[in-house]
Amino acid sequence: MSRPARIARAVTGRVGTTVVTGLMLFALFFGAGNLIFPPVLGASAGIELPVVMAGFLMTGVLLPLVAVIAVSTSGEGILGLARRAGRRFGAVAPAAVYLSIGPLYAIPRVVTVAYELATRPVLELAGADPGRWALLAHVAGFLAVSVLIALRPSRMADRIGRWLTPALLALITVLCVATMMRADVIDRAATGPYAASPFSTGLTQGYLTMDVLAATVFGIVVIQTLRSRGIDSTGGIVRGTAGAGVIAAACLAAVYVGLAMIGARTDGTADDGTALLRTAASNALGSAGIIVFAAIVTLACLTTSIGLLSAWAGYAYATLPRVSFRRHLVIGAGCAFVLSNLGLAVIITIVSPLTLLLYPITIALVAAAIIDVVAPGRLRTAYIWPVAVASALGLVSALSKAGWRSPSALLARTGVWNDSTGWIMPTLLALAIGVAADMLAGRWSTPVSDLSDAAEDVEWAVTGAPAAPRE
Repeated sequence: MSRPARIARAVTGRVGTTVVTGLMLFALFFGAGNLIFPPVLGASAGIELPVVMAGFLMTGVLLPLVAVIAVSTSGEGILGLARRAGRRFGAVAPAAVYLSIGPLYAIPRVVTVAYELATRPVLELAGADPGRWALLAHVAGFLAVSVLIALRPSRMADRIGRWLTPALLALITVLCVATMMRADVIDRAATGPYAASPFSTGLTQGYLTMDVLAATVFGIVVIQTLRSRGIDSTGGIVRGTAGAGVIAAACLAAVYVGLAMIGARTDGTADDGTALLRTAASNALGSAGIIVFAAIVTLACLTTSIGLLSAWAGYAYATLPRVSFRRHLVIGAGCAFVLSNLGLAVIITIVSPLTLLLYPITIALVAAAIIDVVAPGRLRTAYIWPVAVASALGLVSALSKAGWRSPSALLARTGVWNDSTGWIMPTLLALAIGVAADMLAGRWSTPVSDLSDAAEDVEWAVTGAPAAPRE
């Protein structure tokens, strides 16, 4: 083979790898909340929909993309980024993130949502009477498939990116096109917070997708996928991860806009995204719409469950390496199995405030990491100060969500505080002060020792990188 032909083949191979990896990343992000929230925006925002969607896309698409790129530049994921803000913080924050997007909340949520929105309606359509046995069978089968695919992290890109994601996108496209052809936008006024503060409401709804938190762990999965395909240089990893992130972000944005338009064209309870989608599917496709909607929900929840289980097992293996990756995977699935069958009402009540705490912290870490990229040295204060401010103000928002509004009410007297976005400006100011302090201390320009080996060790541990992790 001639040299130009070899170069062309290599370039084509890398482009194909980036596309498949980007489709995998989209599928990992796109879960239950991502499916349900946009129709609610479309039905509730009225004429404010463009403003609401701008806020939603910022926290639900743009920030996850930035987080993925930040992880690729560090090579360490949330474990390494959190350690830069302090050893104790580096132990506590990742644990909270992985537990909240892992077996204690996100995994049981997607499993249960798949049952409520897919399995049970299909059983009812078939004339069966779903009982307790149906939920048990669904949870067991759903988690078994998730574990089987997650057992080999190096093959996730092929299994998800080449097969599951295209099927998911095709079904969503069918639903969106059919709905838009059969229904016009319903003239509705914006309701509640969508009328009072449309942009900040959109930002908050983007928080609830939890994708910025997920990006800090999925980014490492992307890095490992690229390295398994022969892309191992720092520049190649960053470019490949950025390319995959852009593909995933473009798919997310397009799907979100399409689902929001479905909500704007569907008559029903504005705050029930599930009912809106089910009604839209039935109106546009008849009884077949139930099957199409069920398939969309199943694929969306399954791909997310696979990614979250793999990420959780990798983190657990990094923390307790004496227990194998596969055993951590099974333990996480077992915990999710129990919680899925017990119900999630109490867990949701607990984790919703936790999200308002973890999101500002994670964003502060990502912002500091992006600035750290251009510094020849390794910043320190630029991590500590904004994380401290984001933690304190995020805690205020979390306490307000949990029912204790006194700290939030006190800050609201300033006239610039709200629970959704009040932490942003103080955190940015703390970041600027931290960067200035690092510059004055000489950390900006002082070279640091080579951390590539440590970064690779962390990455291997987080992803369970070897095709067959060690026992």
